[in-house]
Amino acid sequence: MSAKPILNALEATSRNFQQAARLLGIDSKLQRSLLIPFREIKVECTIPKDDGSLVSYIGYRVQHDNARGPMKGGIRYHHEVNIDEVNALAQLMSWKTAVVDLPYGGAKGGIGCNPKDLSTSELERLTRVFTQKIHDLIGIHTDVPAPDMGTNAQTMAWIYDEYSKFHGHSPAIVTGKPLDLRGSLGRESATGRGVVIATEALLAEHGKSLKNLTFVIQGFGNVGSWVARLLHEKGAKIIAVSDITGAIKNPNGIDIPKLLKHKEKTRSLKDFPGGDDLDPAELLVHECDVLIPSALGGVINREIAKDVKAKFIVEAANHPTDPDADEELSKRGVVVLPDIYANAGGVTVSYFEWVQNIQGFMWDEKRVNSELQKYMTKAFHDIKDKCKTFDCNLRMGAFTLGVQRVARATLLRGWEG
Repeated sequence: MSAKPILNALEATSRNFQQAARLLGIDSKLQRSLLIPFREIKVECTIPKDDGSLVSYIGYRVQHDNARGPMKGGIRYHHEVNIDEVNALAQLMSWKTAVVDLPYGGAKGGIGCNPKDLSTSELERLTRVFTQKIHDLIGIHTDVPAPDMGTNAQTMAWIYDEYSKFHGHSPAIVTGKPLDLRGSLGRESATGRGVVIATEALLAEHGKSLKNLTFVIQGFGNVGSWVARLLHEKGAKIIAVSDITGAIKNPNGIDIPKLLKHKEKTRSLKDFPGGDDLDPAELLVHECDVLIPSALGGVINREIAKDVKAKFIVEAANHPTDPDADEELSKRGVVVLPDIYANAGGVTVSYFEWVQNIQGFMWDEKRVNSELQKYMTKAFHDIKDKCKTFDCNLRMGAFTLGVQRVARATLLRGWEG
């Protein structure tokens, strides 16, 4: 993760909020109130390393807004984590949860460390110390963390255990937990499944279906591989995919189940017998109907946007398109389904996990997927209504929807400007 995409994400979030606020006619005082975080937490986390030496890391938690409910957002472990980045991501979560109408506000957290440099026992100690420092400021009805970059279900299990030492048995304190600790069925595939539901809704709006179109997917990690698997199951033709190991193409369609087996066996896309090698730099401008970036942020800039041949871009990654590229794509008539909605399947199923934990009742996977379908489909139609109201593109439709819902909740609860 380089600094440039983060900076662009900060700029883009701010620019999109200001534009949405102008369209909505929100006055400057309320705008300022909506941008200022509810609380910023910065803590020192000192742990003994396996060799006995002491090392200190800085941990952050930004709780942005709680007008619509408990604050929600991931915790990332990355050496470039800083307060500005966490602030921007917390703000984005406020709008994202509002777009899919979850009863949440936004939060984000992180520790400035490189998890690859730490052993499992060191990561556990760091996670437990961080939890000890913030346990009285998070809570089941206050702020509910989740995994993010550099963290996973095991990290959440440690937070759940450490928090429960102070507050009693509390599985609902974090989401994205292992199934054995009251995680939710369907959580692993949730972001990818949400992307596919969003894509179907978008195409239906244009009188198209998955079966008659060609797809290119950048990124074949958790999200990209689930998108590919689910699209393939629904009869879509995926003609090119890429990840950090390389890129492959097959104009007749890639056999995704075979590719998944090949990747599991070799840990690479290279030498897959069912496709030809493709220069990864060519993937984003490969001929196709639908392009789905599912990897890093900032991959589509203005220059690449000029050569994109896809008619639709569905943003499965966070901030894959920078603002200048957005303008270029809009000018060329390329329809972009924004990340703030397209990849919200993960936080939606996190909400279902929280609900199940509070109820003390586990849903089956069919119910989880059915509820996800309901939430993602309704959100798409809500966004389209905003596009008609303000005569704007899908990104601004999503931002006006999210910002308006948070602003309304703020005013109804008695904000005084």
